[in-house]
Amino acid sequence: MAPKHRDGAVVASGYPIEWFPSVSATIGDRYPERSVFQVFIAITSGPRFLLVGLWYILTARPGATLPKFVAGVGIFRTLTCGGWTYVTSTDDHDWHDIFMISYLVATLPWTIGCYMLSPPNPRTLYWRTRFGGAFFATLVPLVYFFIQHKVHRVPGAYTIYAFFEWSLVLLDVAFDAVTALDFAGLELVVKDVKGTSRGSNKTVSDAIVEKEKDKPVGEVFSTAFSRDGLLDAAADVYTGYIFWTILTSLGALVWYFPLWHMGISGYEVMVMSTVSPFLLGIGPLRRLIIANIRYVHLLSLSGVLAYLVVRPDYRLFAVGFGVWTSCLAWTATFYAERSQPAKLEGRIAAFGLGLVLSTISKFAFQTNNPVWPIVHGENGGWNKTGILLAILAMWRTSRTRLGNPDAVSGSKTPSGSSVLAGFGLAGLFFGMHSLLSDSSTMILWVWEGYPVRGPLAVPHGAVTIAAMSFGLLIGLYYPGMAGSWTFYGIGATGAAVLTGFSHWTGYYGGLALATYLMAVSPVLIKSAVLHPPGRTFFLGFFLYNFLVLAHVWVVAYAFVPGGPVMREHTDWVMTATMLFIGAGVFSATASNGSRAKSPPPNPAARKLRSYFVYVLLGLQLLSASVAYLRFPLYDYTPYHGPEKSITAGIWTIHFSLDNEMWTSERRMESLIREMELDVVGLLESDLQRIIMGNRDTTQYLAEELGMWVDYGPGPNKHTWGCALLSKFPIVNSTHHLLPSPVGELAPAIHATVDAYGTLVDVFVFHSGQEEDPEDRRLQSLYLSDLMKNSPRPSILLSYLVTKPKEGNYNTYVGEMSGMKDIDSSDWDRWCEYILYKGLRRTGYARVSRGTITDTELQVGKFVVGQPEGSDEIISEDQVPQGLRFPALFKGDGVRGHRYHVFDEPRYYA
Repeated sequence: MAPKHRDGAVVASGYPIEWFPSVSATIGDRYPERSVFQVFIAITSGPRFLLVGLWYILTARPGATLPKFVAGVGIFRTLTCGGWTYVTSTDDHDWHDIFMISYLVATLPWTIGCYMLSPPNPRTLYWRTRFGGAFFATLVPLVYFFIQHKVHRVPGAYTIYAFFEWSLVLLDVAFDAVTALDFAGLELVVKDVKGTSRGSNKTVSDAIVEKEKDKPVGEVFSTAFSRDGLLDAAADVYTGYIFWTILTSLGALVWYFPLWHMGISGYEVMVMSTVSPFLLGIGPLRRLIIANIRYVHLLSLSGVLAYLVVRPDYRLFAVGFGVWTSCLAWTATFYAERSQPAKLEGRIAAFGLGLVLSTISKFAFQTNNPVWPIVHGENGGWNKTGILLAILAMWRTSRTRLGNPDAVSGSKTPSGSSVLAGFGLAGLFFGMHSLLSDSSTMILWVWEGYPVRGPLAVPHGAVTIAAMSFGLLIGLYYPGMAGSWTFYGIGATGAAVLTGFSHWTGYYGGLALATYLMAVSPVLIKSAVLHPPGRTFFLGFFLYNFLVLAHVWVVAYAFVPGGPVMREHTDWVMTATMLFIGAGVFSATASNGSRAKSPPPNPAARKLRSYFVYVLLGLQLLSASVAYLRFPLYDYTPYHGPEKSITAGIWTIHFSLDNEMWTSERRMESLIREMELDVVGLLESDLQRIIMGNRDTTQYLAEELGMWVDYGPGPNKHTWGCALLSKFPIVNSTHHLLPSPVGELAPAIHATVDAYGTLVDVFVFHSGQEEDPEDRRLQSLYLSDLMKNSPRPSILLSYLVTKPKEGNYNTYVGEMSGMKDIDSSDWDRWCEYILYKGLRRTGYARVSRGTITDTELQVGKFVVGQPEGSDEIISEDQVPQGLRFPALFKGDGVRGHRYHVFDEPRYYA
């Protein structure tokens, strides 16, 4: 039989479909295999420690820190190997996983470090490259088949996964075995040392050391490692992180005001806070800013200190000032360092890695940046820690004066156009912000529902982050390739594929685009600083703002002047972005062509670059760890299984910003959990735009509540969004955009869930606005036909914009749809409705919203496998305990949530 341990939980099939156990299954469940495996690990532990020690002796040299680091990693790997072997998944699943992931994470720096320190032996380099490459390449199908087994329950996937897992073990051993070739020239001597000298400390010949210095890989990791240099690089990256934190928070704060004004509020003008670089066009002011760059950076911290401001408008102004000063500080820094190419490259690397760190922090905190001014201690913020680190980082990174921007080598009047360079910056900043500031954005662009046919936000967000980092490395080490028209063509093709295709195909295009955007950033910024910053960077940020507005207007066309022109034209926005970048590439090509070929990086420049590579590797390890820790268990169960009950709710969440402009997902999670909802539809839930902070509330809710999630039509489908969370497995789901000839697009999800062995259809739907009656009429016909054609028991969780028993209500309820109203006597409704068929309705409740949103939560209780029942209202004491609503919300309730309208839930016979 197939193993049943937790590591391979709920194996889909037994023998003979699943016939080969994984490593974890073998050492976790089986005797005597488990004991034999542990005995052999014990036997090999001594040689493994000896290998690490001998490798250090072979590679150590004066002033080099890398051999010490690699030796420490090797010892750590050996200890964690013993950890996951002796603490099995059966004994303690959590610690087994901790040791296992620690071992895999440590394998990356061990493999790379051994390769970097490898003596110039072509044979060992050949085998290390192949075994190391095969090891990491095997991780891809390993993860794929694990997801096929764990998520999709594909028969036979577990056995294939097991083969790849065993392959990792063999490749790992093979990689270390190659070391024997390096030890061929190393002699161990055992002798009596009593009273004798220990001899020279010199362990490797000078000839080998001299040859190793000239290795190509030596250009990546400098031998003269400095802890201060690494701290400087980390401080620069964290300063870049603060820039992206402040910039990405601005949109969410601006968005709060048109939400509550239901139209243009006037506060939208704050998006222009980025145009501050125009001040650098004034010579005396530019020199003053450059001379006092530390204080300009520190002033930008108003953007993160803003969380202390309670009034929403004042908080927005504080963040706007932070964006203003942050854009000014970074532009001045780029421009001032243009006379020192190595330092300029370092600043650009910090700017790009700051975005990577920002994206990882959102990946770790389920798409909320923990330092944003819309979070605080009560809803998951790490504001105080973030601000303290920012002060230390800015103080350290600005302790040396910036360069002299007037001392630029080469031509005084570079070729290329400052206007085209500004266009390039606009496209670059917008592309990085709109697509790369959250690891799940492009994944949701290509999401089309169940069954899963593409990437998932977890774990594939780490793949997006890896592509970003890889692109930045290309831009730093191969700027000629990054700035070429060939690579531009690859990026443009990726943009077209992402825009036009779904599933894995679209995502591959997104990865190509992510790689290109990060790769071309050093090229475009280096080109832009050759021109006056008050013109180039001002124009870049100014045009970037218009791209930001355009990519909101494609969905908000009903609320802005001239909006219908941009209706549903994300393709126009993507085309403009790539054309803008193309203009920047044209200018950069002209600028580079006008100058003599630059000399290769000197040792100091290589050393500076290496520190940022160390930071980048650390960020990749962090990203991989987050992906592992967040991987869902998929062991969800409904609240009242014995009664075969489905508790379903509908809630318009108002983009997860509460009345006081704080993120609301934690308070939402508490209410959904306490109301014991098995299925809940969320409306106004698409937050994957700059103006909403590129967030995804459903990730937090699904993981914390233990529910499957369907995000609904993605951000490139031009809707305000709808989502479905379910304790029951989602067997299939289809996304619909209902007829909307005049007004906003109306999104809908038609999902089929497996509820206690019975397939039940769940519809989540947001109708059009009150101002568009014809749209709403056509939508009611479309949806009623969809529900009528469903042969299964069904529940509609909806926002209908109609009065009970009037107008379109009679299309949704009755013979045309086959659906019944959960309580036709409830006359006090306008927006939210719950309809059903083929299920026994047992209860209905309306729960006040508190200060979370502007719409209540409506909840219905149903029982699977029983007749629909009657409309007779019965008392609660006639209802079984498992079918009652929680008593917590009776009377005054908790946290502003209580049963209202009826003052208590209704129950039906």
